[in-house]
Amino acid sequence: MGKDLADAFASAREVFQEVDDALSQKLSKLMWEGPDEDLLLTENAQPAIMAASIAVLRVLEKDMGLNVAKHAALVMGHSLGEYSALCAAGAFSLADTARLLKTRGQAMQSAVPVGEGGMTALIGADIEQAEAVAAEASAAGGTCVVANDNAPGQVVISGTVDALARVPEIAKAKGIKRAMTLAVSAPFHSPLMQPAADRMAEVLAAVAIRPLAVPVLANVTAGTADTPDQVRRLLVEQVTGRVRWRESVLALQGLGVDATVEFGGGKVLTGMVKRIDPAQQMITLDTPADLEAFGKSL
Repeated sequence: MGKDLADAFASAREVFQEVDDALSQKLSKLMWEGPDEDLLLTENAQPAIMAASIAVLRVLEKDMGLNVAKHAALVMGHSLGEYSALCAAGAFSLADTARLLKTRGQAMQSAVPVGEGGMTALIGADIEQAEAVAAEASAAGGTCVVANDNAPGQVVISGTVDALARVPEIAKAKGIKRAMTLAVSAPFHSPLMQPAADRMAEVLAAVAIRPLAVPVLANVTAGTADTPDQVRRLLVEQVTGRVRWRESVLALQGLGVDATVEFGGGKVLTGMVKRIDPAQQMITLDTPADLEAFGKSL
């Protein structure tokens, strides 16, 4: 993750070094050399994904003249990516963003004992079908809610293992193509994450949130936020709330946005955008060549 950028640009190396220093951890070494099982721990994966995205941003800013306030109408990110987006908009320093995500990962992992909760992707389901499945699965006991409304045909539900065990049969009866158990260790974006939300409320209260260069399109509302108080409140709500990614993308054109640029992470979000609103112009930036080409367009 990010190794080719670090090799090509001093400004990217500075990002990884700053994150390492903020966490008192050689996260960059873990990103580049593994082992994967350690990198995939939530407390490491969250700041690592952020660092890779911000490395792309910093190269464009320092080497190619990108100015977020001038060139972007708004920022947005999926789940932990909302912190990356807020860092890009200047709300958080890079060091604070890394520390917040480290804490968020630890808090989310410890909120529910391993083996008691999980997540299931409903492939081919629309949001109404997913809500009906979740309601029926939890009616007999346990917790089950829609966690991620990602794109048409891709909705993720989250909850306790007893409720999730009922999902495949319920989904099949409703004509849903497939119910796929996800390889995650906790029921993210569900009410079961309330202990993590409480912890994030504490740490966010102690962190400076600066004025945003551009608004953020928030996960939990699919609406814009542009004040520190709004950001703080919505990030706490995000821990237990639904990621309204489909609704957020649908809101873009009404906000005057007709092009999206994905920083780091391959084409995962771009793929979702394509399914939600094919009219959007979509650009993904990962490799040094991608950045060089995009930089010439600024």
